[in-house]
Amino acid sequence: MKAKDVRLQTADQLDTELGNLKKEQFNLRFQRATGQLENTARVRQVRRDIARIKTIAAQKSAADKR
Repeated sequence: MKAKDVRLQTADQLDTELGNLKKEQFNLRFQRATGQLENTARVRQVRRDIARIKTIAAQKSAADKR
């Protein structure tokens, strides 16, 4: 997910996407613990996408308060 794409989303869309990514992160962690994880790079990618969404959401909320 690119930062440019995230910036175009509304706050509600960001919340929804964040929830989806957190669920995926949980599932990936569970798969890793049970030895079923095939794409280990996806864990890192999801973690960074979550951070990207949180950062942009914080920037948007700070801009709205001004």
